[in-house]
Amino acid sequence: MLTVYSEEHRHQDGRAELINGQLLPCFEMPRRAEMILARVREVGLGEVLPPDDHGRGPIERVHRRDFVDFLARAWDDWTAAGRSHDALPLCWPTRTLRQVCPETIDGRLSYYSLDAGTPITAGTWRAAYASAQVALTGASRVAGGARAVFALCRPPGHHAAADVYGGYCFFNNAAIAAQALRDGGAARVAILDVDYHHGNGTQAIFYDRGDVLVANLHADPRDEYPFFLGYAEETGIGAGEGANLNYPMRHGTGFDLWAEALDNACRKIAAWRADALVVSLGVDTYEGDPISRFRLRSPDFVSYGRRIARLGLPTLFVMEGGYAVEAIGINAVNVLTGFEGE
Repeated sequence: MLTVYSEEHRHQDGRAELINGQLLPCFEMPRRAEMILARVREVGLGEVLPPDDHGRGPIERVHRRDFVDFLARAWDDWTAAGRSHDALPLCWPTRTLRQVCPETIDGRLSYYSLDAGTPITAGTWRAAYASAQVALTGASRVAGGARAVFALCRPPGHHAAADVYGGYCFFNNAAIAAQALRDGGAARVAILDVDYHHGNGTQAIFYDRGDVLVANLHADPRDEYPFFLGYAEETGIGAGEGANLNYPMRHGTGFDLWAEALDNACRKIAAWRADALVVSLGVDTYEGDPISRFRLRSPDFVSYGRRIARLGLPTLFVMEGGYAVEAIGINAVNVLTGFEGE
């Protein structure tokens, strides 16, 4: 299996995130991708290539241009205001406030952000742009006939909506790849999100569309971030009615229950007759993950890689979460070797 990877990810290296009421060192760090790449090479998964540059156009097929412009300029605007530390938002446009984008950088950070856990740094734009190019290059290889490709994206993407960043995500790499596959001729694309946290951004992007099926397996939003999307009754609207599937599960879920949800999602994808599959590959379902509460073990990732392979679809794996850094390479690559071995 081909892996697409960019060293540019290293430029996103935040100092701290707000979590549990404290500013703590970021769980989303460069070493995550480095450990996965090392494991890819250790097991001989296949060739590792850098991404091609597809430009901003495919990104703007998913994200609003004003949002892309904001990310491109945010650090310069932040430092022009006299700051040299990482940029975090001050407040959010809650339900009682108007949804108007301010002119100041503090206001725009607050307007476009989902949380205070996603610092913008001097290298955020470089890393986020390159991560999207990794996904786009993987999509182009799948469109060109590859059975499967691994887009080793960092920063991750599935929490980013058309004009919102957060959850360590800036551009929604899986959504950008799915749209590129549609633009390349695939009539129907399915996105299977197996990250512990709900892919709220992906759901929001495609919620009113019937050409992209989104299936999320995740922690129940009554218990877990991002809290405000991911309920089972969210099934899409308009043309998208029935094309959004949520499988929320409670803290402590183990592989047996999780695999039942996966099998159900795979049956729905097969019945929907997708032409291609994008897997948002988060491995924070692992029992040792420091910010998650499912109980999958490393061999379980091999098993569910095999289950995904049985769909028989051209498949792009797009890396998302996973914060047990010492095990992240084993778990992510276990999915891929399981898929390859089926």
